[in-house]
Order: sequence, then C-alpha cells, then structure tokens
Amino acid sequence: MSTPGWLLRALSGLPNAAKAPRVDDEPPAPVTRARVADYLRRRSYRFVVDDDGDLTGTWDGNRFWFLLLGDGQEIVQVRGRWHRTLPLDARASIALVINDWNRERIWPKAYLREEEGMLAVYAETSADLEAGANDAQLAQILSCGLGTGVQMFLSFESTLPAVDEPEQPDVPDN
Repeated sequence: MSTPGWLLRALSGLPNAAKAPRVDDEPPAPVTRARVADYLRRRSYRFVVDDDGDLTGTWDGNRFWFLLLGDGQEIVQVRGRWHRTLPLDARASIALVINDWNRERIWPKAYLREEEGMLAVYAETSADLEAGANDAQLAQILSCGLGTGVQMFLSFESTLPAVDEPEQPDVPDN
C-alpha cells in the first residue's frame, strides 16, 4: 500500500500542492469578439480589427484571423493564410502535400484557394460553441488553431519551393 501524498508532504516538510483550477469550476459563457480579444491581449499578442470587424494579426509572417461564424456567432474559427503563394502549375504538388497533412493530422484543416492567378494555402480550426465556453476552453481552442496553423506553415516551408517574397504585414509580427 502506498503512502498518501499529503502524509509524504507532512513528513518531508513539503508545502501543500497548489490545487489547479478545474475547467468545470467556471460556467460556460457565450463567445464574443471581446473575449477572443481579451485572450489575445493576455498573451501579449499584437492584432488589429480589420474592415469586416474581425480580429487579425501575423505570426511568423503568416496572417491569421479569429472569426465568429454562424447565425448566432457561435462557431469560433482560427483561419491562417500562409505568407507564400504558389504558381497555378504547382497545384498538383501542393495538393499532395495538403492531402498528406489532412490525412495524418486532426488540426488544422488545410486547403488551397486561387487568388489573383496564384495559389494560397489556408489553415482552419473551427469549433461549434453554441453552448458557450469558459475561458480555459476558449483559450484551448484558440491556442490549438494558432499553434497548429503555424506548425503546418513551417512544415510546408521545407517542402515547397519559394516563388515570391512575403508581403509586409500591417501589424507587427508576433
């Protein structure tokens, strides 16, 4: 039989372990742009509000948006756009890379869009929070979307050839 942790601490003079806050101690609340902005500020991330009212910033030169979608703005989406663009004739090779990514990983969803005669690569992580979320849950979703998006773009850097220089962001890079 093992000795209880509290007894070991008492006998060895160790302080009591701090009780970690439980995620379910805080009731869920509706997700709002203000709550998303509060999360970004707490992390000291630099961001702006774009013309559509969306929160946006750059991480490692890649543009990310923090969107609220759906009829009740209940779907949180972290959408990133890779800073590089690729020529249209690279569609087959980038599609293979994206397919491999989507097959091997849960997040983020990766896809291509044609923009001004070039191919743009996007990352998306979405969560339906119709029932609301507490701050810890919201932070987990936002950090997952941002972190996995940056990881995806970094992995593509070594796989795909560079064809242009990144645009200068309108907000300092994080």
